[in-house]
Amino acid sequence: MTSDPVLSIRSVSKTFGSRKALNAVSLDVARGEMIALIGPSGSGKSTLLRSIDGLQTIDEGDGVITAFGGPVQAKGRVEDQVRKARIRIGFIAQQFNLVGRLSLFSNVALGSLGRIPLVRGLLGAWPRETREAAMAALHRVGISDYAGQRANTLSGGQQQRGAIARALVQKAKIILADEPVASLDPVSARKVMEILRDLNASDGLTVIVTLHQVDYALRYCDRVVALKAGQKVYDGPADALDRDKLIDIYGPEFEDVFWEGAPQ
Repeated sequence: MTSDPVLSIRSVSKTFGSRKALNAVSLDVARGEMIALIGPSGSGKSTLLRSIDGLQTIDEGDGVITAFGGPVQAKGRVEDQVRKARIRIGFIAQQFNLVGRLSLFSNVALGSLGRIPLVRGLLGAWPRETREAAMAALHRVGISDYAGQRANTLSGGQQQRGAIARALVQKAKIILADEPVASLDPVSARKVMEILRDLNASDGLTVIVTLHQVDYALRYCDRVVALKAGQKVYDGPADALDRDKLIDIYGPEFEDVFWEGAPQ
């Protein structure tokens, strides 16, 4: 990891009706970091992640989000140049977002659409580079044997690994993973987290992952950012997130957000 900033969030707020989903949140992310974004349900985790990718507009005001030194959104408006940043940001959703009727290979190859003519993608006329990249990505995440299988016939863990492979074909430099293991069994969840950790450690990808499973945050991420009622209440090393801080974030029932046992 280097200290070069790859993502900057300044005074970002988002209001839904009378509810403040984000309240003046600021955050800097260095290239090559792996950050867990935690907090109770409704704390603003997913809203922040979607705002980073320009999928959710922020409130008007002083809020600014930049990625790779370029604008994503400011003052309640997504910037016209956001595509330049978004093409290098892979977004992995809880529900996989694969096209069920297409093969796993085709879903992964769709990651190249930002770099090839749209008509080639619609016709499935993938360039050789895309075909090779898709198979390499599927092999990297351990599911190349399922390349020809329809996505909707795969297990949840296989589909989520397919979504990660698609981000690799996209040549993403930042991966935003929004509750990527929430719908998976513990074995599949650990595999997905291990893949994300390996991509961070071996390839230097910047990863921000929202998690309800705090033990996974502590195990796989070096830095943890916690939100509560739309405000940042913790930002620091994972190993400094002790019992008292967890109670402050989640309340006395904090053990409920641990799959494999809470710290004493």
